[in-house]
Amino acid sequence: MRCILIFDHLNDILFTKCDSKFIQHVRKLATNQGLLPQTESGGDDCTLSPNVIIQLFSPMVTSQRVMSCQFGNSYTFIQCQDGTNMVFDEYMGYLFIHIGLEEVNWLKRTLGVCISFVKHLCGPDVSLLKISQSRSDLLTQLLDSWVFLQDSEQWLLVEAVEQLTVNAELSGATLKTLQSAVDKMRSVDELQRVHAMILVRNKFLSLYSSKNTQDLSAADLLFLNILTECVQEKESQPKTTSDSGLSGESSDEFYSPSGSLASTPNASPHINRRSPSSALNESVSPVTVTVSHDLISHLVLLSGVPYAVHMATMAPGVTLLLMVQTQMGPLCNGLSDALQALNVLQTLQVQKDSDGVKLAFEALDGAMKRTFDGLKKVKMTAPSIESCSSKLQGLWDFMRRKYIEYIKAPLPDCLLRIESSSAGFQSLLCELLWRTCLDSIALHAAVSGVESGAEHVRKGLHDFSSFLEVKALCNFTLGSYLEEFPGLVHFIYVDRSNHRVTAPSLDFSAQETVTLTKKKIWWMVELSRAHLQDGHFALMWKDTTFNYAYFLWFEDASGSPLKPKVLPTSALKNFPMPGVMCGDFYQKLIECCFPKTSPSKIRCFELMCIHLGLATSSCVLEHSRRLAATIWEVTGMPGSPLDLL
Repeated sequence: MRCILIFDHLNDILFTKCDSKFIQHVRKLATNQGLLPQTESGGDDCTLSPNVIIQLFSPMVTSQRVMSCQFGNSYTFIQCQDGTNMVFDEYMGYLFIHIGLEEVNWLKRTLGVCISFVKHLCGPDVSLLKISQSRSDLLTQLLDSWVFLQDSEQWLLVEAVEQLTVNAELSGATLKTLQSAVDKMRSVDELQRVHAMILVRNKFLSLYSSKNTQDLSAADLLFLNILTECVQEKESQPKTTSDSGLSGESSDEFYSPSGSLASTPNASPHINRRSPSSALNESVSPVTVTVSHDLISHLVLLSGVPYAVHMATMAPGVTLLLMVQTQMGPLCNGLSDALQALNVLQTLQVQKDSDGVKLAFEALDGAMKRTFDGLKKVKMTAPSIESCSSKLQGLWDFMRRKYIEYIKAPLPDCLLRIESSSAGFQSLLCELLWRTCLDSIALHAAVSGVESGAEHVRKGLHDFSSFLEVKALCNFTLGSYLEEFPGLVHFIYVDRSNHRVTAPSLDFSAQETVTLTKKKIWWMVELSRAHLQDGHFALMWKDTTFNYAYFLWFEDASGSPLKPKVLPTSALKNFPMPGVMCGDFYQKLIECCFPKTSPSKIRCFELMCIHLGLATSSCVLEHSRRLAATIWEVTGMPGSPLDLL
């Protein structure tokens, strides 16, 4: 039984993704409590009214709101006697709940990934999931793809980019092709800031970015990889999603809120959601558009900035992504900061924290100045945008005066006037966001220039695209490592400075690999993460079959090992989960361990090894040292020996 729920500020349901067992369980509870007639309690009916969910979950959601807003001590998870676990998280005041029989940590990670996807699709306005069916559907598809990939791909398991290992000549030729394509596209005004990236069966080959383009984070690259998988899966036979290999539970199908099911689209349950007004729904642009025969395009946010992401297939398994940064970046940042500051203000107002209100108001005031400055720079004259902007300016002038009055003399009447205007103010901010920053008109800008760039890359890759496809099927194996490191079964090496992973390919077509080695690898990663969250940077353990080792260490720019100046044992509980999709754990770790050093000067690495059970601890340690020193032979990056302990 599994379900993801998203509730808004009024405890209304925005998004639901659940399996049939959850729906049947909820219908049974609703019938027992008189929310559904007895005649609807059984049978094969797999529909579910959102009103039933709201009534059943309202006490829990309300309790969570009170604990969070009034006491600042919200629930993180609840464990039930029957094995059901519920985890909670919040983003922009919206409550996210994940219910399932899996372990709490896995449910937390899935929910964190869900929030990450929402940030990429909706930015700060989570309510778009209710009024934009295309965004809701794409969120469902992304979650399905993530569940499948993290259970089958090492790069997503450790949340790092896997580099396709090719020789320097081929790598250089690919980069040169991307550069010339981007230079060609920049002759068009709307295509001045472009990233061009090649993915080969989920593996990263090359990336070229034009000048003055915002850098893409590792979380952005992972999101784009999963988004590419969604597009490819839509064109082929859908897969049945499964639970993580860590949970050990078999999973029923995981259904979307609109009734679409990845594995059996013709027999899926659904949630009967209240439809928004048709006028509002028509105003919200779709997130995905087929702009031409060769291009499938998405309007998403990467590191908080709107991008038109154009995807084109160069050859089977070889995908080109052209990410065009729109002109809405400054405006989007201002609106996002304003919504974030408003969310903080509303919480502080409930807590009657006058000092906190003053600081949060200053943040909101600065964000609104950036918003109106951004509007002046945007060349958009649509009447709807002008009307929305004018209303926003008038309401903000009123609220600003009232906040200044409240800060000088915190009178209840003044606060009441502010609170009565906050909902309308927030709605205007959100409306302006999707009328400008999330308007799909950006997907149609300079399509001919994008097509020309894609065709240029297709011609440049033509001679070796077949080689790339074959290479991606087996990036590299242990090969000579078996002779140089006797007893070594597998290893995973991650450069956390750029979140690149190097690991031998696994043959999942071999049943022995699936039933033995794969389960051990996934379990090793999960156990290593658990100890890392407890502050353990080096550990070795064994079971009846294998020896395992995990090491995390730091280096300076020259490759010399560094010891942490501060051991962050107590601070780790406030860190995101190890990885980058739920927040960059390793960036936080570096900042905590080296508080007076620029994080850019510290490099962080991880190494996980599996040896046969006969290998001694001294042998495992020696192999780990040598692997860290020689990994550059595979990655092409120079390395240096280091003392892992």
